[in-house]
Amino acid sequence: MKIGLLGGTFNPIHIGHLILAEEALCKLRLDKVIFVPSYQPPHKEEENVLDAAHRLNMAVLAIEGNPKFEVSRVEIDARQTSYSIDMIKKFRQIHGPKAEVFFITGSDSLKELFSWKKIDEIFELTNFIVANRPGFPVKEVPEGAQAVAITGMEISSSDIRERLRKGRSIRYLVPEKVRAYIEKHRLYG
Repeated sequence: MKIGLLGGTFNPIHIGHLILAEEALCKLRLDKVIFVPSYQPPHKEEENVLDAAHRLNMAVLAIEGNPKFEVSRVEIDARQTSYSIDMIKKFRQIHGPKAEVFFITGSDSLKELFSWKKIDEIFELTNFIVANRPGFPVKEVPEGAQAVAITGMEISSSDIRERLRKGRSIRYLVPEKVRAYIEKHRLYG
């Protein structure tokens, strides 16, 4: 089995995340992509991160209807700072040694990659995939990683949060069920 892991804050999840996952699924011939919302990401401690339960609920709503996508509670249930290496080890344990694990991250993560906890071990345990993001060209991929070209979408969670703070529309930037959830719970306003 070939499993793609797409971890992130998903604050909120948006169409760009879904396009990235779908294209990685197809281009890497994965059996499934698992979205893994973080409880508290180590590189975003100063940022105002929405409660994990809301981010999890939005991820579940976002992937509805795609049988090749799943959402995992692994990091949220751990209720501690989320490190990629711990998440990867947990999925290796769950799926066994025969599973081929693909860790998918955006090219915007390259600038801080070598500050990640046990990055060398992450490269050993996974097929490390770097997907291009607008404004963050993939110039040099670290040894042990593979670049995958993804349709560029200039969408970011921070822009969506800013739009919501200013009372602007986010229609078509997030799945409709996610937009309705944000509106119902008055998130990010």
